[in-house]
Amino acid sequence: MIRDLLRIVALPVLVATLASTSGCASSSIPATPATGGVVPGVEVLLRDSLHLVSGKRVGLITNHSGRDRSGTSTIDLLHRAPGVQLTALYGPEHGLRGAAEAGVHIATTVDSATGVPIFSLYGETRVPTPQMLENIDVLLYDIQDVGARVYTYEWTMVLAAEAAAKVGKPFIVLDRPNPIRADRVEGGLLKPQFASFVGLHPVPMRYGLTPGELLRYLVGTGLVKATVTVVPMQNYRRDMWWEATGIPWVRPSPNLRDMDATILYTGTVFFEGTNLSEGRGTDRPFRVVGAPWLTDAGAIARELNAQRMPGVRFDSTSRTIAEGMKHGGLTIPMIEVVLLDRDRVRPITVGARMLQAIRARHPNEWQWRVGSIDRLSGSDELRAAVDAGKVDELLARWEIEAREFAVKRQPYLIYR
Repeated sequence: MIRDLLRIVALPVLVATLASTSGCASSSIPATPATGGVVPGVEVLLRDSLHLVSGKRVGLITNHSGRDRSGTSTIDLLHRAPGVQLTALYGPEHGLRGAAEAGVHIATTVDSATGVPIFSLYGETRVPTPQMLENIDVLLYDIQDVGARVYTYEWTMVLAAEAAAKVGKPFIVLDRPNPIRADRVEGGLLKPQFASFVGLHPVPMRYGLTPGELLRYLVGTGLVKATVTVVPMQNYRRDMWWEATGIPWVRPSPNLRDMDATILYTGTVFFEGTNLSEGRGTDRPFRVVGAPWLTDAGAIARELNAQRMPGVRFDSTSRTIAEGMKHGGLTIPMIEVVLLDRDRVRPITVGARMLQAIRARHPNEWQWRVGSIDRLSGSDELRAAVDAGKVDELLARWEIEAREFAVKRQPYLIYR
């Protein structure tokens, strides 16, 4: 039985929504026909809803992507907001400044600009401890994610919301756009036995929700126990690509440098679970894949082009990989994915078919990083399908799961 409170902050154009033991009623923010002008949740908080944090000791989970449209960080905005006492900061993967590479542990320290302690949520612990939360009255979350299940930011949000609930502290999401559109759902659901920090709960790879909506869904369906308030954006539509929001792009992590990489990431990230480079250490991460033995990259690119996957074409290239990365220091042949039409591309299909084509031509050189690929794909199904040459059968099953999820998420949507 759902006992947690779900709330959307009431604004002049909004209606507050409560969920009790009966579930969560549907509520949508009216769409605006204008392109751009999306107001992120942090600005809405400061302009219309400061009462949520006024007079309280505030903890903030954020990084370099938490900022207003002028580029001022949420840390600075809250530090100088009247009546707000910012008493704790919490840093996710890549650190508070977003500069650390994937997987690098982050240390606990002090913010030099404000003197506020920074607790790492990607070091010795990924869950805020009671001691980390004892000097706050309310915990806020303001990070830009990328709409992909394997991104760790949203799971930091989930674990923190649960930890706050256990010590009786409310949790507030300052909502942000889904940069790859919040009306697109792709990929199969994660199987619970494969849960990890790159996927804690059964959602598709491309889940089609904003951070606030994702947490509302998880709480509303009983997967997460927390008390959640979402401060929504204004003027946001589900069918917006990032550029349409008018919010300046800030790399959410070091290797998602542009929208092409961010869109393709939900499919090419699968190569992290193989012995091929996924492009880290090049100028096109997640847009090129390769290995020293991929000498037939041109032939494979032609084979993939013959499949006529919508929205992309494939080419062969070569890149020198930076030291410290997979195949670091080597110049290797690679296959490049060229994004032609983001409205038509299905990146998960692209990634899965690339895996199959390369694996079929190089069964002896190919190696799975078994734990990694199963965590990334959310089950052992993708690995088995690639090995058997039956990827399209799996994609058809995943399509059914995605459609069912798209229906199930409807009661928890905030935007049209």
